[in-house]
Amino acid sequence: MSEIATSLLSADALKRIEREADKYPADQRQSAVMAALAIAQDEKGWLAKETIAFVAGVLGMAPVAAYEVASFYNMYNLEPVGKFKLLVCTNLPCALSGGVDAADYLKQKLGIGFNETTADGRFTLQEGECLGACGDAPVMILNNKRMCSFMLPEQIDALLAECGHGKAEV
Repeated sequence: MSEIATSLLSADALKRIEREADKYPADQRQSAVMAALAIAQDEKGWLAKETIAFVAGVLGMAPVAAYEVASFYNMYNLEPVGKFKLLVCTNLPCALSGGVDAADYLKQKLGIGFNETTADGRFTLQEGECLGACGDAPVMILNNKRMCSFMLPEQIDALLAECGHGKAEV
């Protein structure tokens, strides 16, 4: 591993990516791209083009192919985001079941619009397409990992409080 390689991702992240790649035949290492990008993003907070290119190199694939994956899925952040990324589904089934209302409530509570981050860097709000939980609408995903269902104002307030909304950063 070169000095440049270890400067982009930690040895632990590289080990985790290798573990994911080892799940596939040697000539199909690129099949681990989604997991590898998630590992890189967990470490860096977002995926800069050079990080995506580095991950592609580790997996033996063209950087543009890894970028196509990262730019297609909304779980990958191609720009810096706040400590808490809130993705709200506003696709038609969720919109009809309160998704747009939930998004509007969040915009009002946080004082930001979609694809914006609060001044304190704590929250980023994004709009998402189908999250696959139409029956639980309105739905949101917190930090690409936690599905939040039936997000009415009371549930949104509880989630924001859990994330420290309104409190000074300690």
